[in-house]
Amino acid sequence: MSEPVRAAVVGATGYAGYELARLLLRHPQVERPTFYLRGANANVRCLTELFPQLRGWGEAPCRPLSAACIADSGSQMVFLSIPHEVSIELVPELLDADPKLRIIDLSGAFRFRDPKQFSGWYKVKPADSTILAESTYGLPELYGDAIADSRIVANPGCYSTSVILGLRPLVDSGWIDTGRGVVCDCKSGASGAGKEPKRETQFVEINENFRAYGLFAHRHTPEVADHLGLAESDFVFSTHLLPIERGILSTLYVRLKEPRDTDQVAALYKGFYAGRPMVRVSPIGKIPELQDVTRTNFCDIGFAIDASGKRLIVVSCLDNLGKGAAGQAVQNMNLMNGYPEAAGLI
Repeated sequence: MSEPVRAAVVGATGYAGYELARLLLRHPQVERPTFYLRGANANVRCLTELFPQLRGWGEAPCRPLSAACIADSGSQMVFLSIPHEVSIELVPELLDADPKLRIIDLSGAFRFRDPKQFSGWYKVKPADSTILAESTYGLPELYGDAIADSRIVANPGCYSTSVILGLRPLVDSGWIDTGRGVVCDCKSGASGAGKEPKRETQFVEINENFRAYGLFAHRHTPEVADHLGLAESDFVFSTHLLPIERGILSTLYVRLKEPRDTDQVAALYKGFYAGRPMVRVSPIGKIPELQDVTRTNFCDIGFAIDASGKRLIVVSCLDNLGKGAAGQAVQNMNLMNGYPEAAGLI
């Protein structure tokens, strides 16, 4: 196994940032991580001041955010759990301060090679095209070799991860009749909306409620299209807010070109994800549930097929803060440093 790595985390105060801190503080190959804060939290000295539940986990020192300070600290890996526009400004500063730094960004800032694609969906001025060209989409099950050699890795969106992992075996096999349309019906817990106070995520608005949002306008739509090789007109991607803390369940409806049976579908998925420890293909007849994956880094995939063998429903479940964010970032770090892919995650 490679030598331990020194890690810096920028933005540990949100839900994904806290999850990242929790994982890194117990990771066997990470030397004491340092946390860099900004704004009202810039003077915090230890992360336990903000999260008392981390007391006794070891040192969790905090510093005011500064690219120069990160570069001078001896850190080799930098995790960014901050808004898109802040990442866009900070990454060039970090690379100028230390070109050897390797960066994993949890925002959407570097997920697209085309600057216009990003600005069109996120309504933010994009990063420089030279930096975008250097970034790798951080979905380990698909791009593990490229991730291992990358300097900048863009963590995928949580919804995107569930949909892409759920459908990619079918896409690569050529089984889907895309002319009949694909429906991606996705539901997420409230932590996916972030920690910033919003009326629609207050307890009274969420409790005993269930609603759709972002129809035909969700930012993860182009990720799904890009990494499934589908035109946006080939699929419907709908998102819903569940009255729960965390987790994503995506129900994916497809029609197949030729009839298939359950054994063929199971063999396709098991073969595609053989050797990928963070994707679990459910036994035939078992449909995964959110409680199976909450507070883990697993994506569980199950399916059902109708009597004709041409209508297939795939169910893909994950934790939006785990495999959908912080856990996936750690999985990417493992690949970038030659560690076992599941190190610190199981």
